[in-house]
Amino acid sequence: MEQRSHDFLKQLLEMPSPSGYERPIQDVVRSWTGDFADEVTTDSHGNVIAALFPRERTVGPVKIMLAGHCDQIGLMVQHIDAEGYLYVQPIGGWDMQILLGQYLTIWTKNGPIQGVLSRKAPHLLTQEERMKVPLFTDVWVDIGAKNLEEAASLVKHGDPATISLGYRPLRNGLAASPAMDDKVGLWVVMESLRLLHARPRQAAVYSVSTVQEEIGLRGASTSAHSIKPHVGIAVDVCHATDTPSNEKKQLGDVKLGAGPVLFRGPNINPRVLEGLEAAAERLSIPVQVRGVARATGTDANAIQISGDGVATALIGIPNRYMHSPVEVVHLDDLNNAARILAEFCASVTAETSWIP
Repeated sequence: MEQRSHDFLKQLLEMPSPSGYERPIQDVVRSWTGDFADEVTTDSHGNVIAALFPRERTVGPVKIMLAGHCDQIGLMVQHIDAEGYLYVQPIGGWDMQILLGQYLTIWTKNGPIQGVLSRKAPHLLTQEERMKVPLFTDVWVDIGAKNLEEAASLVKHGDPATISLGYRPLRNGLAASPAMDDKVGLWVVMESLRLLHARPRQAAVYSVSTVQEEIGLRGASTSAHSIKPHVGIAVDVCHATDTPSNEKKQLGDVKLGAGPVLFRGPNINPRVLEGLEAAAERLSIPVQVRGVARATGTDANAIQISGDGVATALIGIPNRYMHSPVEVVHLDDLNNAARILAEFCASVTAETSWIP
């Protein structure tokens, strides 16, 4: 991975983007893509669309939409009590047992506020409390405020919060961070556009940093409606099963560093899949293939059924410990996914058929 691209990835991972509060990360995307995209726009929903057009403008070129969602699961301040403790509700799907004891950042209008999410010490829990997973109403965020007045002067109802963000390199090309889901997919679609911009191409390519995927694939729905692509490829994380206790009979055998995952199933157009496989073969990049027997819970679902229907595919970046503060990916999988996408887009012509 080139150093400037690696720096871009770290910028994304260190920027907050709970669903509905994506502007800080979209500012990073706009700045990065402005150096090589032919056009960068933002719609009223907040999706950032970076486009490359054919070298010679043609009437009605094939339009390819690449989607990676920028939003992450987060929390929202719902209540401040008389003692100045904050109560939060989830934005997206959380495992409470992972959240307990975490450092949080509340992203206020006047800057970040640090806090911790906790409950009573283990010594003070009743036997019944020990056996029960707490609800969000059973835990609180301590920002060190003396009382309601002090807390309310700093934090407002509706302020978003995230796990303490940060990028941590691990051994053997691995890296850990909150919100690899799906900032790595966002990185892939923007990096593929950068790789593509100097290459001959006949298709118009729209790399979209979509919003609000974690609460219902919302940004992909609105951006696909406006772009009206012929082809749509979503890039999202998928479960790596190379850790203890995973059921490979249910999830498949997916390893970090063994290549991006290409999905098959009813959410996938076989012609697009064949094109991605051919691109990977030309580049001698290994891929992993996984079947999904239903509509996926990704932007590919919303894109496929937009308008008159879109020829859709899904690339997965293997990810350990999804929806946790310690998500782990292999950097080679990101880099190779971007190369495959760029190669695929460069190969598309007006004569390419997408009819299954």
